[in-house]
Amino acid sequence: MSDPTPDSSPAQCPFSHAAASAQVSPSGCPVSARAAEFDPFGDGYQQDPPEYVRWAREQEPVFYSPRLGYWVVTRYDDIKAIFRDNITFSPSIALEKITPTGSEANAVLASYGYAMNRTLVNEDEPAHMPRRRVLMEPFTPEQLKHHEPMVRRLAREYVDRFIDDGRADLVDQMLWEVPLTVALHFLGVPEEDMDMLRKYSIAHTVNTWGRPKPQEQIEVAHAVGNFWQFAGKVLDKMRQDPSQPGWMQYGLRKQQTHPEVVTDSYLHSMMMAGIVAAHETTANASANAMKLLLQHPDAWREICEDPSLIPNAVEECLRHNGSVAAWRRLATKAVTVGGVAIPEGAKLLIVMSSANHDERHFADADLFDIRRENASDQLTFGYGAHQCMGKNLARMEMQIFLDEFARRLPHMRLAEQQFTYVPNTSFRGPEHLWVEWDPRQNPERTDPGVLESRMAVRIGEPSGHAINRTVVVQSVSPAGEDIVRLRLASPDGRPLPRWAPGSHIDVECGDTGVSRQYSLCGDPAEPAVFEIAVLREAQGRGGSLWMHENVRAGDRLRIRGPRNHFRLDETVKRAIFIAGGIGITPISAMARRAKALGIDYQLHYSGRSRRSMALLDELAELHGERLHVYAKDEGRRNDFPALLARPDADTQIYACGPVRMLDALSASCAAWPADALRVEHFQSTLSKLDPTHEHAFEVTLKDSGITVHVPADQTLLSALRAANIDVQSDCEEGLCGSCEVRVLEGEVDHRDVVLTRAEREANGKMMACCSRACGKRLVLEL
Repeated sequence: MSDPTPDSSPAQCPFSHAAASAQVSPSGCPVSARAAEFDPFGDGYQQDPPEYVRWAREQEPVFYSPRLGYWVVTRYDDIKAIFRDNITFSPSIALEKITPTGSEANAVLASYGYAMNRTLVNEDEPAHMPRRRVLMEPFTPEQLKHHEPMVRRLAREYVDRFIDDGRADLVDQMLWEVPLTVALHFLGVPEEDMDMLRKYSIAHTVNTWGRPKPQEQIEVAHAVGNFWQFAGKVLDKMRQDPSQPGWMQYGLRKQQTHPEVVTDSYLHSMMMAGIVAAHETTANASANAMKLLLQHPDAWREICEDPSLIPNAVEECLRHNGSVAAWRRLATKAVTVGGVAIPEGAKLLIVMSSANHDERHFADADLFDIRRENASDQLTFGYGAHQCMGKNLARMEMQIFLDEFARRLPHMRLAEQQFTYVPNTSFRGPEHLWVEWDPRQNPERTDPGVLESRMAVRIGEPSGHAINRTVVVQSVSPAGEDIVRLRLASPDGRPLPRWAPGSHIDVECGDTGVSRQYSLCGDPAEPAVFEIAVLREAQGRGGSLWMHENVRAGDRLRIRGPRNHFRLDETVKRAIFIAGGIGITPISAMARRAKALGIDYQLHYSGRSRRSMALLDELAELHGERLHVYAKDEGRRNDFPALLARPDADTQIYACGPVRMLDALSASCAAWPADALRVEHFQSTLSKLDPTHEHAFEVTLKDSGITVHVPADQTLLSALRAANIDVQSDCEEGLCGSCEVRVLEGEVDHRDVVLTRAEREANGKMMACCSRACGKRLVLEL
């Protein structure tokens, strides 16, 4: 979808409403029967929001709910575009009571002096961003590291309390109190009565996002009023000595230097909202994650065996079953969303939990896959200028909780139970989570070493390095002189991820800290096996030597991927495939696919000698006269100028091999259409950043509304992460393309080997790990 656009045309309804109800939306569009029945307070939505609105995601992605009085948005692209434009879509109603309270409840609130004002969550520009900038520093990854020891200590102490019981309610006995304790510590609030604060927090949720009955409204109002007064008293105490640690004290200190930005009323509102925001979402997310993992025993077993999977498992849990199901926005002008005309003043319920299950963005979206490479695209934390500032504190806590449970209670299982939720549109997590285990099997009874953590917390979005899987080596066989062919399979026999020609995987070389990329060279139609061919390179960087000297049939390897930045255009009329040496690996899979599709193709393969050329016999048998072999010891050499003498707009050239060969090909294709030549690199000439040859520059992040300074001695990727901006990465050498970001303004100094010539000239994207600004400023869509 394109970004929402102002709408000057008459209201339109692009969906079929054969089964429409008698009701119409404010735009005059008839309301479908399913839309008329939509009830976010019912058990269907509470138990499984993305499943409840599946019909909308597939058939009517933007609809009007007469029961709620809101337009409901369900698809990923639409919701991200709404988050991106916080001017057209104001956050001002985010904390508005979704169910208006009666006069009696309002009088109760007034009696407590309740005056909840704007916070970082519901504040419009131009006030919002100056406050966010002033108050951001304690949320940066560098500052959050100081909280890790405390979170680990609390997790261990709380598990100690019930580990010998054999049964526990993880919510009541740990997952509510620990995040609350961490939240109070982060905010600088003295630890108070936990049960009282839990009651206050739930009351705030019900008061804002729930549908309490008239009598319940009065009870809730008393709890919210007490919460408001409690926040004020704590803040008054803090004012006596604002030098103490804590985010609220930090805010008080900033008030002294920015009194017009950080006001008294703002701090009071933030104190109350902060206690809820800093712990309730984390408590719910942690309970959702444990429930989800125990409902998928294979995934739970895998993270118990391999804790390095935990950071990405957290992202997948947040995607699949996050703790923030939906959020709200107000249309400040007439606008079109997903093809539907939305009038000015309309209220929108944007269902992020549905977006996180959108097949248009997440392949096989209902599958729970702890190795999903784009799991961190989840919108549970929101996006853009109002994205959750505490996202990385939540990630840290969840990673530590999973690590503690995986080490000490790997035999834990869900008990029989019915899950219940506090009925509301936005915050969700089970009220109770009963688990059982046999205490006699507790690993620490025989191995005290399990009490020590095996996992390093990753504060921030996990990189591709955190997303790996274990494979077993089915066979190791010669494929040419100094070349071995490895067949890799899942240890449990399950299919491996689907892949397309041009894909590669990253293989970890044991515990050496070295990983290397190898193209898949087998048959994509064989789902149970990956095949790679590895050339022994005595003068290489050590990866191939390790593979040749250490890997045997039956061994287990850790891999990442597959990932593909060298795709075959399956609609092309003609293809010329050119390979040099071990560069045949991706080219062989492409040629196989071209033959299957009936594409007219040629395969040109160069090498030192026939015995040094991998897969040669197999290629000859498969491709016959379409294969052209150039063995140097036979005096044969591929004449690129002759081969490519006649440019052809209907022909695509694919090549992989030594740098000298690729350079010669590029020169021979100078007269061909732009990007007729597509190449795959296995080496980057990117050297370590040399500050003496670089210049500093500024990067404005349009969606976040902040500007980041990139010094001469720092990569753009590092600067973004230091500013609490999520950007995924893997190779960090400009080879893999995982750190791609969109460029809106400014000229880029491209240093990667991923983008094509046309993509570089378009100047619409860059690799954050290596590329920089030509001038003094870039504007990015982040």
